[in-house]
Formats: sequence, structure tokens, C-alpha cells
Amino acid sequence: MKVWIDPDLCTGVALCQQACPEVFTIASDGIARVVDPAGRAVPGRTAVEFADSLLESVLEAAEDCPEECIYLE
Repeated sequence: MKVWIDPDLCTGVALCQQACPEVFTIASDGIARVVDPAGRAVPGRTAVEFADSLLESVLEAAEDCPEECIYLE
């Protein structure tokens, strides 16, 4: 699966990073970003594939996001 964040909706609450720091980070502008497998933050709306073992944590992050700005493909 892949995940991406709509940066226009994100307010930087950081629940996603708390739920799954392997996939989410908070950038210097205070907005959440998805990280690639090498740990680099990618631009907003860029879908990144994540390990199957992280699915539960990524789903938790998406469900807990108050802005509902996390999308899975």
C-alpha cells in the first residue's frame, strides 16, 4: 500500500508521527510529511509505499488524524 498527506489540510497536530514515526514526520514548516523508506520527507501529495508490517500503525494514524488529511492507496 501507499500513503500520502494533503498538506493544505494538515495543521501539524503530529498524531500521525506519534502513531507511526517510521512513515510520518513533522517538517520544519510544522506540517506532516510522509517519509520514504530511506527516511527522507517527501513533498506533500506524494504517495509512498510502506512495509506491510506498518499497516496497522498507518491505519491508526489515518483514523486519528483530526484533519482527515492522510490518504491510502
